[in-house]
Amino acid sequence: MIINFTAYQLKKFEDIAKKIKQFPEQYLNFDSVSDFYKAAWLEEFPQGTTWIATGLDNGAEDFYALIEYKYYFIKIQKNHLVRVEYGMR
Repeated sequence: MIINFTAYQLKKFEDIAKKIKQFPEQYLNFDSVSDFYKAAWLEEFPQGTTWIATGLDNGAEDFYALIEYKYYFIKIQKNHLVRVEYGMR
């Protein structure tokens, strides 16, 4: 049996993205950008995933994050509404 490692990792990324989109309250509860970088669920992503975040610090209420793996991405925007978008470039 041959396992396509890349396809497996992309599926893993997509599965996590779907969970974040479906249950944002379980994943996006941060008081600071530092809290985002400490989130245990970030370690669930495939090795090689990168992420950046901005907002929340210095009294800001808006939060923005971009998580990328190969050509997949998750964009998270949280202010008075939560918006989670994922897809491929």
